[in-house]
Order: sequence, then structure tokens, then C-alpha cells
Amino acid sequence: MSENQEVVKNTLDILSVIATIGSFLQLFTPVFGLIGAIWTLMRLAEMVSGKPFSELIKRDKDAQ
Repeated sequence: MSENQEVVKNTLDILSVIATIGSFLQLFTPVFGLIGAIWTLMRLAEMVSGKPFSELIKRDKDAQ
């Protein structure tokens, strides 16, 4: 993964946490809080598994 992609991911991580906290404090609309919470959960799943989220949710067509 290139350096730019890591910078973008880290920036989005920070923004999602800010959006989630802001939503809980009623500073932003709840929709932004939901988006931030979903993004944070996706990133946590990536960190725990060590795989990109797209690989975690990819369906295996041969299994059907």
C-alpha cells in the first residue's frame, strides 16, 4: 500500500472518530455519527484480521 493511501486512511479514521463523538454530543446530525461508527467498525475489523475490509466481505462465487 502506498504512503498516500495510508495518509488518507488515517485521516478518515480521525474524522470518523470526531464525527461519532460529535454526534453523541449532538453537534452533528446522527447520520454522520452512524457513518463514523460504521467506518470505525470496518477499520477495527481490518486491524484485527489483518486483511482489507473488501476481502472480509467478499463472497466466494465457487462456494455457491
